[in-house]
Amino acid sequence: MARIAYENNEIPVGAVVVMDNRIIGRGFNQVEELQDPTAHSEIIAITSACRTIGNWRLNGTAIYVILEPCPMCAGAILNSRIAKCVFGTKDTKLGALGSVYDIRDTKIEIVSGILESECKSIIDEFFKIIRDENRKEKDEEKK
Repeated sequence: MARIAYENNEIPVGAVVVMDNRIIGRGFNQVEELQDPTAHSEIIAITSACRTIGNWRLNGTAIYVILEPCPMCAGAILNSRIAKCVFGTKDTKLGALGSVYDIRDTKIEIVSGILESECKSIIDEFFKIIRDENRKEKDEEKK
């Protein structure tokens, strides 16, 4: 899912919601495409999972995401009753499950650092390309 976001020039974050070892919801960042600040991968995956099971309560499910959820997404995870959140790498700017903010609930299990180097690598690569493009644009403007 993160690679799909990457290919669509979105911040490469993807998420899946799993119930009984089956993916019931998928999402990738679509903020730019939809011009919607709430179009984060977790929100889209949660919405998809709710539609799949026909219920807004996602009891007994787990969400897997490449990057630590932001406050909005962490809130949606808690509100949808997801039991477990597994993420690859911490978000040092907006992470809300222990890094920058901590809105954890004792009812949700948090697992971090799964495939951390791979998750961090795709995000770092994306932002390096963005920075390089911005430098090129600034250099062009100076000419």
